[in-house]
Amino acid sequence: MRQASDPSTGGQLGVSGVLLVIDFVVIAWMVYGYGMAGWADGYESDGVVPTGATQAASTAAWLLGGGAVLTGGGLLALGWRIPGVVQLVVLGGGAAYFSSLAAG
Repeated sequence: MRQASDPSTGGQLGVSGVLLVIDFVVIAWMVYGYGMAGWADGYESDGVVPTGATQAASTAAWLLGGGAVLTGGGLLALGWRIPGVVQLVVLGGGAAYFSSLAAG
């Protein structure tokens, strides 16, 4: 009998679930930071320099985009298709969201 070298679907789903929770916590923390920066900008913004909220959104977009490429791409390279795709979709979507916030 040949032994399978690929991870089981159940194991991949378990890893996906754990990483999904971690992703949502990171995204929620970045949304909180963006909100706090926006709140603080209401008191000190002069309209000339980029606001703290724009900088926070730009930082979040870069971090989430890099995380999507590193974790999603790494998991796909290891043959873990389900968690790799979940990482690319969730973190990539978060990066796109924060990128749109930084642009406008």
